Amino acid sequence: MAIQPIGAAVRWLAEQQPDRPAITEVPVDGAHIREERTVTRMELEKRTNRLARTYERLGVTEGSFVTIGLPNGIDFYEASIAAWKLGATPQPVSHKLPERERKEIIELAKPSLVVTEVIEPDEDASDEPILPDRTAPSYKAPTSGGSTGRPKLIVSGQKGEVDPEGPRGFGAGHNGTELVPGPLYHNAPFMFSMSALFAGNHIIVMPRFDALRAVQLVAEHQVDWMLLVPTMMLRMHRLPEEVKQQYPLDSLKGILHLAAPCPPWLKEAWIEWIGADKVWELYAGTEAQGVTIIGGEEWMAHRGTVGKATPGRMKIVDPGTGEECPPGEIGELWMKPPEGGKTYQYIGAEARRDDEGWESLGDMGYIDEDGYLYLADRRTDMILAGGANIYPAEVEAALDEHPAIASCAVIGIPDDDFGNRVHAVIELDPKAGEVTDDELRAFLKERLVSYKIPRSFERVEGQVRDDAGKVRRSGLRAERVGGNG
Repeated sequence: MAIQPIGAAVRWLAEQQPDRPAITEVPVDGAHIREERTVTRMELEKRTNRLARTYERLGVTEGSFVTIGLPNGIDFYEASIAAWKLGATPQPVSHKLPERERKEIIELAKPSLVVTEVIEPDEDASDEPILPDRTAPSYKAPTSGGSTGRPKLIVSGQKGEVDPEGPRGFGAGHNGTELVPGPLYHNAPFMFSMSALFAGNHIIVMPRFDALRAVQLVAEHQVDWMLLVPTMMLRMHRLPEEVKQQYPLDSLKGILHLAAPCPPWLKEAWIEWIGADKVWELYAGTEAQGVTIIGGEEWMAHRGTVGKATPGRMKIVDPGTGEECPPGEIGELWMKPPEGGKTYQYIGAEARRDDEGWESLGDMGYIDEDGYLYLADRRTDMILAGGANIYPAEVEAALDEHPAIASCAVIGIPDDDFGNRVHAVIELDPKAGEVTDDELRAFLKERLVSYKIPRSFERVEGQVRDDAGKVRRSGLRAERVGGNG
């Protein structure tokens, strides 16, 4: 097969194996899905034809955006495919967004349709193929608030087309079974699960992540691939040994983790659990100006790295002088896509780009003499305390090792003496019991130099990080110090 519009690929897959399961949505305690439901490839093809014709009647036009604010499930996939079949671009947003933020995004996107509730196809809408095939000018247009907290759209430079028989990486293949535990309004779960679907894989989609349910589903459906973030990896790692033995991950051919720094100790635990050859890591922004990829075996020889740039180029720049840093020196990461490669465009923001086409997302790190990238943290999140630079991700990685902590975030709070003090916002595991500040400090003293240990700890109810493992530290800081933090 060659690259073709997404609608044509969905139709081709249905013609090859019409009765093969395409998507299964599964119940998870406390989520909106109450019972398991599956659609076959042909059911998906026919229903999205009907839905696309219904969307067209509602005003969806070729080249427009369709804002999709649905929870994880079959309906989300159908809405996206219906948009693509009309040559429109899905513009996913969280179904939990406050009304004000949703309005801000809609004002930016100016979509032809907003889908925040399931739209049923019109009764008279035909399920015959929509011909001629149409190609959306952009594959996707997710949103990001970044460090500013103001929404922007990141419009993909990739068209709405795929090759259902094209090569895949990270141990992922064709006509297998993939688990989707992350929120589809986030770029990575959206992109990788759609890619899996269009490669003929049976998608098992969770309405929300639950560690126990995830391992049960891997064993039950013989899942061979999944995309994770470190928060999910941590919670699955901490399941009791008897649970891991009851629900083995033997069927997995690969996992890919991204979205946040993974503590080396946690990555090593997963390598020991499922094998180094099955653990993959990717670093990139949604903008995809530059990408690094590394497998577990290579990582073991370069512990802590996120890999080498491929494709694109990367360099480390001293934020003060603007000069390129020598190997091993921490600075700001700048990336440049391959020549002629336009990977994205913003709506509602301007890129940080120099005259030579290099761009920065604000990440800090260093590149060693062999070209391997090691990340430190976001420039805007770095804490300057007593003249020392402290990277929150390093402190968070150490805190995450403590069995009583389910999740955490580290921020800088203004301090008259040190300029800033390191403050930890922690979510405790209810099963682990209470832990004192002194116990946490003693635990961290074995892992961190003294000036990096938080001077204060705050316990909160609910999740510190979202379902995709992300945290907006600027927002946490602003809540605690007022203003912009």
